[in-house]
Amino acid sequence: MPHGASKHWAQQSRIRHEPTGSNPNSNLSKLNLKPELMPKHVTVIMDGNRRWAKSRGLPVHLGHRAGGQAMTQLALNCMKFGVQVVTVFAFSRENWVRPKEEVDFLMNVFEDVLKLDLKELILQKDMRLSVVGNRSQLPESLQNLASSSEELAKSNRGMRLILALNYSGRYDITQATKNIAAKVRNGVLQVEDINESLIEQHLKTNRIEFPNPDLLIRTNGELRVSNFMLWQLAYTELLFVDKLFPDFNEADLIDALAAFQRRQRCYGGHKY
Repeated sequence: MPHGASKHWAQQSRIRHEPTGSNPNSNLSKLNLKPELMPKHVTVIMDGNRRWAKSRGLPVHLGHRAGGQAMTQLALNCMKFGVQVVTVFAFSRENWVRPKEEVDFLMNVFEDVLKLDLKELILQKDMRLSVVGNRSQLPESLQNLASSSEELAKSNRGMRLILALNYSGRYDITQATKNIAAKVRNGVLQVEDINESLIEQHLKTNRIEFPNPDLLIRTNGELRVSNFMLWQLAYTELLFVDKLFPDFNEADLIDALAAFQRRQRCYGGHKY
């Protein structure tokens, strides 16, 4: 990271806190949102940071910095509307093929977000935090910071933010399959024991309180899920928006939540 980047982050990344003490349900009614129809778990594929920077003639790393700020504000807005769990796809296993300079800066952005903005939400907003993915490939400093941040938030009872770092859906299913196969080989399990519930128990997401996602939002107009939570998204409502992630704001989230509430979820059945 360039000299003074952390200081610059601290100066620029100011969280816009809402006044406390107001009734969130009254706020929802003003927005024509119904609390009983609010998705419990929202996932976001944060796409468009690089395009955001290039469209402004800025270096790519400034797009990632803006994306980090937008992620923190997204978490705060989801708290405001009563969402219980938010998962953000921050870095996929496939992203390692990007230029080393860009990857290194991304890792520093994640560290800054954890040390500054998310720590503030943990301490001031009772937010819970979990990090999923293959941590062993992440820089040791980021691994340690992820663990210490989770530890700091372990007694909290507010909204849970899940950071997917070095994660992929195929990897998650593959590692679960290997673990189950090893238990069958060692006589701990029988083939007849294998079912959907057992597979879910061996996914990386099983170690935390993790309802399957109700709504997935992908920014930047791309119409794909990019190897994200392939098992968990089986009955998730998908919403693709053209906004670049750094531009995705509270009004856009309200539109997404309203669109979700207009849908009828049937889980393979029929709604009449």
